[in-house]
Amino acid sequence: MNITVYSKPSCVQCTATTRALDRKGVQYSVVDITADEGAYSRVSAMGYRQVPVVVAGDQHWAGFRPDMIRTLG
Repeated sequence: MNITVYSKPSCVQCTATTRALDRKGVQYSVVDITADEGAYSRVSAMGYRQVPVVVAGDQHWAGFRPDMIRTLG
């Protein structure tokens, strides 16, 4: 499963999310929405107005969600 974390610099919830994914041993890619206009558009099109936005297969969510992270891997 491809996992993408849409993030931005100095985002506490983004850091918490990637650390939790690291602890779980889950592979993911990080996309900085401040550096990638297309990524910002994709996140906005999904209806999100905050980061992190995690896209994991068919599911996606915003914010630091340990409950959702536990379901991965």
